[in-house]
Amino acid sequence: MKAMIALLCALLLTGCQSGNAETGERDPKSSSWQLVFVEPNYMKVWVEDSSVLDINDKNFPKAGKSTAASGQPDIARESARGWGAVTGSGMPVTGANLPKRISVRWQSITEQKTYRGFIDIPEEARQLMVRSTNQRCPETPEKTARFMASLYIGLAPGGVMQAWVKDSCRNPIKVARGQAKTEPLGAQQGKNGGRYAYPVSEKAKLYIDKYGIPYGSW
Repeated sequence: MKAMIALLCALLLTGCQSGNAETGERDPKSSSWQLVFVEPNYMKVWVEDSSVLDINDKNFPKAGKSTAASGQPDIARESARGWGAVTGSGMPVTGANLPKRISVRWQSITEQKTYRGFIDIPEEARQLMVRSTNQRCPETPEKTARFMASLYIGLAPGGVMQAWVKDSCRNPIKVARGQAKTEPLGAQQGKNGGRYAYPVSEKAKLYIDKYGIPYGSW
């Protein structure tokens, strides 16, 4: 109830700014928000299972894509440290209210390990999601507000989880962090012979041989 009141207040605050050129309250917007998974360069993941618990404590299983956004740039420079660009397309979480907790079980292809964990989404992140579709970017007030709010979940070796929300100017704002545990049953919970979704790519092998896996940089 407190969360809903806070969100209504945020919406009312936006509505009170209707005379401001930066308001986007009346701009077209989706009734859903999207969940996007991202990964550091070369640190390939495969999402086996994911679910969203919304602020009404309703659970939405199979919420995210099975792959994550990343890249394999020129191996001449080290690029896996940090998250790089927080971008990519995701899946709309249709019917869900704003997120309270995201649970994920994923394969770290680079490590050939499987992790399971969750990340709690704070109230300030939900308010950012609301504002991102109800307020135009102050830098470009002539452009409409974002059509759909986005929540990005980064998955990295060692079981690191990081969450971002895109603001009204489409800038990623860090909002939460989590630490997953190793899945004792392994890939696909021991099914399918424990085989991983992908082998480590040849380019990733070359990168890791040269630079290693930058644990502690995420």
